Amino acid sequence: QVQLVESGGGLVQAGGSLRLSCAASGRTFSNYGMGWFRQTPGKEREFVVVNSWSGVNTLYADSVKGRFTISRDNAKNTLYLQMNSLKPEDTAVYYCAATRRFMSVRKTDYEYWGQGTQVTVSS
Repeated sequence: QVQLVESGGGLVQAGGSLRLSCAASGRTFSNYGMGWFRQTPGKEREFVVVNSWSGVNTLYADSVKGRFTISRDNAKNTLYLQMNSLKPEDTAVYYCAATRRFMSVRKTDYEYWGQGTQVTVSS
């Protein structure tokens, strides 16, 4: 079992920045591929960025490429998402997730999920 707890969401103006954190406990954090996903009401949960076990391999959704940065500190069992140049369309509940796979963009490949943190970007 892996427990994931996100934090850092909030209300920010367009063009601003936020940093999300995801604290992991339970199994060895470095054994899991990690990802950030987001969801808005009435829409499917979509991948934002995913990261391999070691953190070396990363894949970003086109919509966030160049604005968001994922990082992980395996010593602290924490995953981060730095979000810059935020847009109103980034408004969503953001989830971190863990998979036993090396890395995946498919939400169905993720066995563990956090409770989510709300990010709201005002125009």
